[in-house]
Amino acid sequence: MTPSETKAIVTLSLLAAFVDGEKHERERAEIKRIAEGLSQADGLNLPTLYQDVLMKRVSLASVAGELTSSESKQLAYEMAVCVCDADGAQSEAERMFLADVRTSLGLDASAARFSEQAEEIAAVPVAAAAGTAVASVAAPNVPDSAELDKSILNASILNGALELLPETLSTMAIIPLQMKLVYRIGQAHGYQLDSGHIKDFLATVGVGLTSQYLEQAGRKLLGGLLGKMGGGLLRGLGNQAVSSGMSFASTYALGHVAKRYYGGGRTLSTQMLKDAFSGVVKEGQSLQTQYLPAIQEKARTLDAGKVLSLVRGA
Repeated sequence: MTPSETKAIVTLSLLAAFVDGEKHERERAEIKRIAEGLSQADGLNLPTLYQDVLMKRVSLASVAGELTSSESKQLAYEMAVCVCDADGAQSEAERMFLADVRTSLGLDASAARFSEQAEEIAAVPVAAAAGTAVASVAAPNVPDSAELDKSILNASILNGALELLPETLSTMAIIPLQMKLVYRIGQAHGYQLDSGHIKDFLATVGVGLTSQYLEQAGRKLLGGLLGKMGGGLLRGLGNQAVSSGMSFASTYALGHVAKRYYGGGRTLSTQMLKDAFSGVVKEGQSLQTQYLPAIQEKARTLDAGKVLSLVRGA
């Protein structure tokens, strides 16, 4: 893809991020931070794009005009869909926006099918049986700490492997898998959590759902991995997406901070949670190199066509 097409894909993703107008200020701040970080990595002036989107200085029509190849059009649409689904099922405004994107890019019915697949992933409940779980506490539990540590590490390796796959749905699957990990840790300590509570927990420690997807997908896009087929995985195993290891580190940190939080009776303050998460992310980033062979091996065994089944079965 050309630099102008890459810029257009990122711009369309930012348009999708703000289309429903309901982003919390902390999520806007995270998206801005990510735009600045990706800009440093690639040389694109993404902070300017961020401001152009917020000030409505760019339009869908102008972005669509920059996308000339069928590959770039499909990838742009897929990223827009995943951005809309990152924080849950699409709103009416997001559905209308994505319909306009399909029309503007001249995409066929297969694009609508992709949107359906993303919606299915977004709708998977955090618990095996959705029920009416709430953020309430059951009888006190004393879980096996070593077993929890093992499950956190396994989840981190899996999400690190998903970060390596070139398909956009693979990247989107990381967020619901992280939510399921937090759910299981809460459950192990006697807490029955609903998705709303888990989203609040992630936001409190500093993990915005939309912003996290943009960061993961943006790094893959700018590193040249996202959207590649065939040998894309093997070509990409040593690229920027691996060196950043964000999915491994963020999953590792979420798991261990959740273990500390629910194991301590949910007594940590907001600032303590943020500080703890920041510290454990650094630990996870240092461990990522150690576990890179396991991440790469896991990536080789994953079937990107079964991402939905993977999320459901987690």
